[in-house]
Amino acid sequence: MSRSFRILRAIALTALLAFGAGWQTPATARQPNLGYADLPARQQTLVDDLQRRSFDWFWQSGNPQNGLVPDSWPGQSFSSIAAVGFGLTAYGIGVERHYITREQAVERTLATLRFFADAPQNASEDGASGYHGFFYHFLDMRSGKRFARWTELSSVDTTLLLGGVLFAQSYYDRDTPLEAEIRQLADTIYRRVDWPWMQPRKPLISMGWTPGGQFIPSDWKGYNEGMLVYILALGSPTHPVGPDAWTAWLSTNHLTWGSFQGQTFLNFAPMFGHQYSQSWVDFRGIRDAWSREHDLDYFENSRRATYAQRSYAIANPGHWTGYGANVWGLTASNGPGGLVVKSAEGDRTFHGYTARGVGLDYISDDGTIAPTAAAGSIAFAPELVIPALATMQQRYGKYIYNKYGFVDAFNLSFHTPTTLRTGKLVPGVGWVDTLQLGIDQGPIVLMIENWRNGFVWKVMKKNPYIRKGLERAGFEGGWLGTVAAKK
Repeated sequence: MSRSFRILRAIALTALLAFGAGWQTPATARQPNLGYADLPARQQTLVDDLQRRSFDWFWQSGNPQNGLVPDSWPGQSFSSIAAVGFGLTAYGIGVERHYITREQAVERTLATLRFFADAPQNASEDGASGYHGFFYHFLDMRSGKRFARWTELSSVDTTLLLGGVLFAQSYYDRDTPLEAEIRQLADTIYRRVDWPWMQPRKPLISMGWTPGGQFIPSDWKGYNEGMLVYILALGSPTHPVGPDAWTAWLSTNHLTWGSFQGQTFLNFAPMFGHQYSQSWVDFRGIRDAWSREHDLDYFENSRRATYAQRSYAIANPGHWTGYGANVWGLTASNGPGGLVVKSAEGDRTFHGYTARGVGLDYISDDGTIAPTAAAGSIAFAPELVIPALATMQQRYGKYIYNKYGFVDAFNLSFHTPTTLRTGKLVPGVGWVDTLQLGIDQGPIVLMIENWRNGFVWKVMKKNPYIRKGLERAGFEGGWLGTVAAKK
């Protein structure tokens, strides 16, 4: 690359970041390969700082005795098994970033895997951590047993836990007794999951089970975070589902394929549905039957979704305070609480925790911005995300950026004095959460690293179960090669 070309490229990228608010190039056009090294020093510092603080949330909140990670923190909380999966992956990133030593990561990872390998699995209401290899969505932070009787045995949260388990299996590859134990425990935990048992309405996979209510009457279908559920179920060497499960999951995609905010893509309203599976699996250049038919891979699809979210914030049809080109992001998050407030705009309903998002499937927007919606999308569209992170940190960082990075969410339109379930009211600003959530922090840590160098994706590409699951779903091309297994 000539010196003059490098100078011109640097000028173009600097302009792109500086004027991100007005950059309207269609997402179907080829984008600059905006990398970490292309950023001005102050934005490199922002990314570095955000990733480190978000990592520290996992490292400092986790129970070192059993590896369980809280659902939310600081404060008292039950454990989220999905947060554990993100944490297991974050520890490897911490080693690569020199936040912790490899020995520290091995110790915490072993504590975690030993717990899940030995945790009681049975059909009792209160005496187990899981059943048929699956685990309850929420566990007691100390005992590790089902947190409460409203907690379901969750197929998707078990899957997110397994994302971290399989990452550990492939990352800790040294010929030492402790790393060999990690690999063996990870294999045991994954092989034990009885995926066909979670198919009461074959070929689809149920969302979950409870000892009292039995199987949840909803299945994973259509484009959503269930993508990883099916990939891991297809890749199992012991209890796999059939390839028809993937076909059934895709069967309703036509309902959400279309144009929204100037982008044509497979819609899923909250950004977490685009981020979770792709935190572990690199979908760039690999295609299944559906994506071949529509001439785009799932990574490109999520990039378009990112553009659509930003365009929605610019249009701001709900006239929410603060929305704009560099203040955007809707996903599952906390909120001010379930109440209706009268305003000049009419009655406005503000929600507590809910899956906010916008798309053809639905629109749920009460003015609550979740920074993870943007930050966890950095690998998809860094040219949009980095200006957004910088703007939100500069404008509101005093209130929404702390020891552990961005808080879960904030709402600049909510100013009503009331008793809040979560967060606090900041005069002249609005409602601000005081917590971080594990399932928000996870995509921030993992996707920043994937954007930097593809680290998590590279590790997962070495895992034979991930490859087998993708191939049995019909994916081929790119790093998978040209011939997909049909078994």
